[in-house]
Amino acid sequence: MKYSGYYKHHVFFCTNRREEGGCCAEFGAQKLRDYAKQRVKALGLSGKGGIRINTAGCLDRCSQGPVIVVYPEEVWYTYVDREDIDAIIDQHLVGGQPVERLRI
Repeated sequence: MKYSGYYKHHVFFCTNRREEGGCCAEFGAQKLRDYAKQRVKALGLSGKGGIRINTAGCLDRCSQGPVIVVYPEEVWYTYVDREDIDAIIDQHLVGGQPVERLRI
């Protein structure tokens, strides 16, 4: 798919914290978002025409969290650890194939 936007992929990590609990922040979302941002940068994939990793407020899928969404494909993922984030980066963002085991 040829994409003419500023970024090839724009990845939003919900890092929201709810007082009543059950939120992405409780699952280390900020730490794993930071890891993803660092890894994409280390791979030379960040910036115009590449991949942008962003923090998002509540994405309203708390019961399925932690969650991220990848645009322009609008693919939603849940994840547990760095290995899951690596799979999303390597297989989807670099390889162009969604990681079916993590899709929600």
